[in-house]
Amino acid sequence: MHSINPLIIDLTLITIYAGITTLLCKKLRQPIVLGYLLAGILAGPYFNLLPTVHDKEDLQLWADIGVIFLLFGLGLEFSFKKMLNVGKAAMITANANILFMLFLGYNVGLLLGWSTIDSFFLGSMISMSSTTIIIKTFADLNIKKQKFTDLVFGVLIVEDLAGVLMLVLLPTIAVGASINGLDLVLSTAKLGFFLVLCFIIGIYLVPTFLEKIQGLLSDEMLLLITISLCFGMVLLATSSGFSSALGAFVMGSILAETSLIERIEKNLHPLKDFFGAVFFVSVGMMVDPSMLVTYAQPILVITIVVLVGITFFSMLGFIASGQPLKIAVSGAFSLAQVGEFAFIIASLGMSLGVLSAKVYPIIVAVSVVTTFITPMMMKSSDKAFNLLNKIMPKTWQEYIASYSSSAKVTHNEERLWSALFKSYLIRLLIFSIILYSILLCAIAIRPYIRQLIPYRMVANVIMTSVTLLIMAPFLKALIGWNIVTTKSIKEKILALFGKKRDEDEKIEPKTDEKSQEIAAGGLYKFLLGKSQASKIYYKLWMTKKSNRLPLVILTSFRVLVSSFFIVTVIHQFLSENTRLTMALLLITIFFVFRSRWLLEQYLKIEQQFLRNLERNAEED
Repeated sequence: MHSINPLIIDLTLITIYAGITTLLCKKLRQPIVLGYLLAGILAGPYFNLLPTVHDKEDLQLWADIGVIFLLFGLGLEFSFKKMLNVGKAAMITANANILFMLFLGYNVGLLLGWSTIDSFFLGSMISMSSTTIIIKTFADLNIKKQKFTDLVFGVLIVEDLAGVLMLVLLPTIAVGASINGLDLVLSTAKLGFFLVLCFIIGIYLVPTFLEKIQGLLSDEMLLLITISLCFGMVLLATSSGFSSALGAFVMGSILAETSLIERIEKNLHPLKDFFGAVFFVSVGMMVDPSMLVTYAQPILVITIVVLVGITFFSMLGFIASGQPLKIAVSGAFSLAQVGEFAFIIASLGMSLGVLSAKVYPIIVAVSVVTTFITPMMMKSSDKAFNLLNKIMPKTWQEYIASYSSSAKVTHNEERLWSALFKSYLIRLLIFSIILYSILLCAIAIRPYIRQLIPYRMVANVIMTSVTLLIMAPFLKALIGWNIVTTKSIKEKILALFGKKRDEDEKIEPKTDEKSQEIAAGGLYKFLLGKSQASKIYYKLWMTKKSNRLPLVILTSFRVLVSSFFIVTVIHQFLSENTRLTMALLLITIFFVFRSRWLLEQYLKIEQQFLRNLERNAEED
């Protein structure tokens, strides 16, 4: 008698269950992702009323491949050109969502009695909406061409990038004292090698290679080459100590810049759908239905936090960026769910052994509930808008309408915002890489410091202080401004800038090289020397009052990123005590904000770098 491999039986079961549940979801006009999760619960080991999967390890392999194709597909839809040209509303809303939901999720986790790591992972998981669910729901409801959908897609682009960065940064929080120092030095070197290689591949090799062989490529050959490039980058990423998901996303984003992107997406679509389905089914298989009853309270609390929090903060972001109330409500109601990055981040935490077992089924349950509610939320946005019009004070409505009208962006302003976003993203990426590398190097030498200094507490204090001191100039550059008093603003602006303006209302700074400060509004001033970004920031701040809240949100997100590195250093080298961590965080941020010495140190570093760069250019 012929035998059959258990993997084929398992695939048969999950495809049958997935087919039935997705048909049911289609009939009920629900996202098919919900059907995949339900199919996983039915096929999982905790549901005994139906035949279940035998070999979970083999299925986990397929699920890992599903993650690769899922992130590769997201990368293909992602474009660095789109990222740099993303609209003001999308950038502001995404920053507001990530900023406030991280903070809210972290504190909700602490209130539920979770550990610091579990709470931080919770904030990360609920800070991003689902690209897959939103796109499929828009298609099902036939609303892709409405005005607010473009804004939502822009928000998703920014959040996807944030999700990929979290896949790189989150493991750093979980690095324990037992990590070998030499391995971390090698990891730091691999990080630089990986980023440089990705840059070379992205700028020259892959597009040039595909362009040269374009005339020879059939669809079959293009599919094989595309998949080989994807798995080649996955192999490179994992060999460098990073996740396979990161490698897949990077190669997808590289291919997104080529002229063959439409053919690639068309050829890859069936594979992406199939393996994506296997991934979501595997997520459902990890859910024990009895755990949903056991953890009903945290599931309910987190679900409410997601629905209310994302809706409110998204609406705040859209309104702050100058969108009308109706557009803000429609966009915000579309984003209120937990996305696929939550599962990937949760799987990462489980694989690192730092995430409690209870968190995974809880976040999956929250995702199932919010996914089920998503179409209802989208359909109810008009009713919610009408209700807000009834209960909202007239003065508020008039203010929002006036703010929206005054915030309409001219062509010149759009150009300034675009330039600011490019500078914002580049600085955020560069300084995050520098700070991340410093952190890894510090962790690498920690065992040697502890051997030299036998007193553990003294060694910890020294490591924390020295690491933060080395990071401080770059934290200063990442944050970029100091707090100033409202009364001093006018005098500082007059002292730093001449009154001469050209026809385009451009502000001409004094030629005095010592005048390196740029004051902005009543809150911040830039301390970035001759930085073009500082001039743009000042220009936007002073042009319209409606520009100020969006600029503050962008500022707050950079402070959040800086806080992440500060907290990670304290957590790694000194203490996991929440109160002590928060106290030291506030002290460090205050010192970085106020210190002119740090600015001078950073400017020396930057000027030396520029001098070397100019010298090399002259020699060439």
